Amino acid sequence: MSMAKSARSPQEAVDLDLDLRSPPESAKKLPNKDSSFLDGSPSESPGLETTKGITAFQTLVHLVKGNMGTGVLGLPLAMKNAGILMGPLSLLAIGFISCHSMHILIRCARRFCHRFNKPFMDYGDTVMHGLEANPSAWLRNHAHWGRRIVSFFLIVTQMGFCCVYIVFLADNLKQVVEAVNSTTNNCYYKTEILTPTMDSRLYMLTFLPFLVLIVLIRNLRVLTVFSLLANITMLTSLIIIVQYIVQEIPDPRQLPLVANWKTYSLFFGTAIFSFESIGVVLPLENKMKDARRFPVILSLGMSIVTALYVSVGSLGYLRFGDDVKASITLNLPNCWLYQSVKILYIVGILCTYALQFYVPAEIIIPLATSRVSKRWALPLDLFIRLAMVSLTCILAILIPRLDLVLSLVGSLSGSALAFIIPPLLEISTYYSEGLSPITIIKDTLISILGFVGFVMGTYQALDELIQSGDSPTFSNSTIFIQ
Repeated sequence: MSMAKSARSPQEAVDLDLDLRSPPESAKKLPNKDSSFLDGSPSESPGLETTKGITAFQTLVHLVKGNMGTGVLGLPLAMKNAGILMGPLSLLAIGFISCHSMHILIRCARRFCHRFNKPFMDYGDTVMHGLEANPSAWLRNHAHWGRRIVSFFLIVTQMGFCCVYIVFLADNLKQVVEAVNSTTNNCYYKTEILTPTMDSRLYMLTFLPFLVLIVLIRNLRVLTVFSLLANITMLTSLIIIVQYIVQEIPDPRQLPLVANWKTYSLFFGTAIFSFESIGVVLPLENKMKDARRFPVILSLGMSIVTALYVSVGSLGYLRFGDDVKASITLNLPNCWLYQSVKILYIVGILCTYALQFYVPAEIIIPLATSRVSKRWALPLDLFIRLAMVSLTCILAILIPRLDLVLSLVGSLSGSALAFIIPPLLEISTYYSEGLSPITIIKDTLISILGFVGFVMGTYQALDELIQSGDSPTFSNSTIFIQ
């Protein structure tokens, strides 16, 4: 997930971005750090409309950049899994539903902020209070599980991002190393000569010491440097990739309009993974000077993101066809310009890993250290960080296919956070006030769609993994077809 671009100054923008990615729980426990969420929401408390914060344009930039991560690089293959017609149409629908779910979450959070006179309501608090408003006595008595479920899926999502990053790092570095002897200055020269090297999983292990050192950094001020570096490298790389794929588009009539239904579930997981900003919409609204304008900014931002996703995914699939790989960077030719793109993305993703890791770490570690004495708090903190980063590396080694990791994370946790929970939250929050039957049907259908995607996407990704056997096929060879 790429970091937010500077709109005032690099330091200010990066600090804000770290604010947005820090979990609400840790923000309440660390009020003196830069990661605090509780600066007050202009729209959620009466009389705070003029509180200092970020402008509408800055909010738009943060929202768009918050969606631009590794997911966009996997969309061309996702289009192949859906078809050149079904893919763009489905991506438009998923973008619309994701945006609608974000609006539901904002509306419910505002309602509970006014009811309980709170300046800010995070995702977990909103779900908990939504269950408390439910007519069912059992749900009201177990409302605290709402927060725990959201925290669980947030941890799964962020840890999943970290696993995706490790696979991405290994695949791209392996390809750069294998092609180094045949890399030229001519980007139009066809080359298929690669020098075999060690397995991708060994490349993952080589990154582990660097990842351990990065996650041991607990000071957000230091992490801002990594965030700024990630901004620059990933934005530069994406621009170069886009200008390459639009140069030559073959005849699209040979591509299928609709793909096999079995691969469509993999498309669904990757698409959900790409729309990864539902966890930051409430903090973004909280940071705005005039949060009453946030719904409009949200709709505009998600429209831009969806249009960009459809364009990059469709053009990438049109450009490479059936040869498209799990990450479009793996389709770039062996010239120094495009090899440098892979290196830049490697640097950017390596820096971003620490920032994604910060979220689950600040949820899990405070819970653990609060149960031991101060003498053992720091050793336990370091041990948990080491265990967590090792776990992400182990999981990446067990699932070393980038396309499957993207789909699995999106289906498993993205579906729950973006499709299943928000519609059910709206029903639970407003049912006692006479919610219209049309709204209930609409929310039910969205949740069912999310649940079907959750089950089918997870099943298909695991089935593909099992069928790949002990020697999975890696999409990490460079073939440049003119």
